[in-house]
Amino acid sequence: MSDKSMSAESGTALPNRWFIVIAAIFMQLCLGAVYGWSVFILPFMNEYDWTRTQVTLAFTLAIFFLGVGTIIGGLLQDRVGPRLVASIAGVLYGAAYLLTGTASTLWELYLWYGFLGGIGMGMGYITPVATLLKWFPDRRGLITGLAVAGYGAGALVMSPIAAITIKEWGIPVTFYGLGVVYLIVVVAAAQWYVVPPAGYKPPGWEPSEKQMASRSTRDYSTGGAMQTWQFWTLFTILFLNVSAGIMIISQASPMGQEIVGMSAATAAALVVGVISVFNGGGRIFWAWLSDMFGRRQVFMSMFLIQAVLFFLLPNLTAAILFVPAIAIIALCYGGGFGTMPSFVADYFGTKSVGGIYGIILLAWGIAAIPSPLMISRIREATGTYSLAIYVIAGVMLVSAVLPFIVRPPKPQPAQAQDEPSEALPVD
Repeated sequence: MSDKSMSAESGTALPNRWFIVIAAIFMQLCLGAVYGWSVFILPFMNEYDWTRTQVTLAFTLAIFFLGVGTIIGGLLQDRVGPRLVASIAGVLYGAAYLLTGTASTLWELYLWYGFLGGIGMGMGYITPVATLLKWFPDRRGLITGLAVAGYGAGALVMSPIAAITIKEWGIPVTFYGLGVVYLIVVVAAAQWYVVPPAGYKPPGWEPSEKQMASRSTRDYSTGGAMQTWQFWTLFTILFLNVSAGIMIISQASPMGQEIVGMSAATAAALVVGVISVFNGGGRIFWAWLSDMFGRRQVFMSMFLIQAVLFFLLPNLTAAILFVPAIAIIALCYGGGFGTMPSFVADYFGTKSVGGIYGIILLAWGIAAIPSPLMISRIREATGTYSLAIYVIAGVMLVSAVLPFIVRPPKPQPAQAQDEPSEALPVD
């Protein structure tokens, strides 16, 4: 069955939706370079005599402002279309890297990489996700998993290149080169983004009874969605899943050294590399499973699996046990990002999914702060990671209740929470 179809309303040919998927993957590979920030830490420390904490704060700020950027991009693209928003994101993101190359003070680093880069990254991240949800009502989970898998794998592409260029030409040239590439690739990918006509369905496809039962019967406005308890439940689910995963990501190397006795070099190469691979793979794996078994079932499974692994983790003192456990936790961390977009679309429709999911993604930026601080402070106070890990194990166990109880919002026609049914402008 060809994806090249005709619009019933205008008689014009629609673009092949799989080209939009390819464009999204390339764009997310560029945006996901933020996960490779560790490659810049020592060079910045050595070049400018900054501390590790000062340099790491640039990463924290970038993730926080990513959450802000997803709100801006999500709301804006629902009004003006995805192509313009993604193009602006590409300009901001590329400019952030170019300007970071000129940074010689911490405030410049925070402003250009943390603030400007984070805003551009967030605006770019939300746009292909929201667009593809409209094009793939038949494969919501898998397709958003593919789109955000590129983000999870971005560090694998950027890190070795940056390590070589930093050694050969220094920090500024590295950022100049990355900035030019990211500017060109992201803006070029943005030109593929269009939205289909309202009510679009692939030729010959009809939703199954199971899909109909798990989906809302109408499209919610952003404000209308935020008035439901389901919205805040999904927000909390993503917050909790991110908190667990990012706690491990923030301390993976020292945990490997303390619990297993790895050398610093081995922990950095093996544990951090495994996290990158499984973080990206989990976005596709769990999203694909959610199409078959349901979003609720997938999140319940991820929470319960993580509860068991976190409970066992302090006692997994052999690398052959510790590394697979870390890999599965990273798989679940990525799975949250792969599955949540389709979860949101199922419950609130796709018409305003950019704004709705953009706000839910703020949970990502918020979650990046407390759990790394918690595990660091408990480690300093007790001399071991065990207590913090047991705490998060308990949190994951309780968290499994949320996907168990959540259900699609029931129609309430009397409330002004739904948008009219006219088509969105096609950008």
